[in-house]
Amino acid sequence: MASSSEGLQAYEEEKLLSLPKESGWGSRHLYLHQHFWCPSTHFQGVINFQNHFLAKDSDVIVASFPKSGTTWLKALTFSILNRQRFSSSHNHPLLTSNPHELVPFLDFIFHGDNIHDKLSHLSNMTEPRVFGTHLPFPSLPKSIKESSCKIVYICRNPFDTFVSLWIFANKINPHSMHELTIEEALEKSCKGIVGFGPTWEHMLGYWRESIANPNKVLFLKYEELKEDANFHVKRVAEFLDCPFTKEEESNGVIENIIKLCSFQKMKNLDVNKSGTVGRNLEKKYLFRKGEIGDWVNYFSPAMIEKLSKTMEEKLSGSGLSFKTCS
Repeated sequence: MASSSEGLQAYEEEKLLSLPKESGWGSRHLYLHQHFWCPSTHFQGVINFQNHFLAKDSDVIVASFPKSGTTWLKALTFSILNRQRFSSSHNHPLLTSNPHELVPFLDFIFHGDNIHDKLSHLSNMTEPRVFGTHLPFPSLPKSIKESSCKIVYICRNPFDTFVSLWIFANKINPHSMHELTIEEALEKSCKGIVGFGPTWEHMLGYWRESIANPNKVLFLKYEELKEDANFHVKRVAEFLDCPFTKEEESNGVIENIIKLCSFQKMKNLDVNKSGTVGRNLEKKYLFRKGEIGDWVNYFSPAMIEKLSKTMEEKLSGSGLSFKTCS
């Protein structure tokens, strides 16, 4: 076993050396892999996930660009799918586990060796299995794209996404940020050089697939989910073939799920105030403000112009647009 694991590492190292490389923010290095910038810390997990994951038709994948409402959507999706198993108010797993523990990232699961053990564990999980990923649509494993499994995707206004990611990166990796100003980080981001970016390519990949194959991909916007959570929670349930019954609606099941998964509720739970999740990420960093329009407190007029022009250029003609006023 050791030799095959060493062989895999040698392959990864050789592959890394052949890829275009940039210094990242939030991750020391980024490598251009399959047209997206993969953080060096995720590379092994991404390769293993792409090569070994076997999707089941009942699987649900929560996909997102980082800092776009991932934690919230994971909590909502888990609660919608498991509402028969768990009451929304008593003994619910979300009261004692972080959403990222209940809906793990597939590249985190596949990080490291012992692929056989990981596959065995995954095949024995209770169905429907729910997983997360930040991978762009074109880079998802064949088994996800070719099976009947469902993908729920969330995106967010790029202005707020950028600020949220900038602040998050400063918290998790403060030493790497000292020489990079927020203006320089935006410059890199507008060139597409950001983990799992370019941002617009990420969004457009899922956007186009949701139009071409609406039974496969449900495309959500963070702002719309905040504006009318009830409507969009019902949309998610219908998309996942487990619509709410009239009885559930009249009994307040939807409202209970929304309340359980609310930002304030999750932020104030003891389980999310301390400890780590995934690969030693402090849970408290996952909950900042959850607001729309906070970017106005960080952007200069020149930065607004820069990102506005980039968005206009990259999203032009796609039908995908965002309100940018606070």
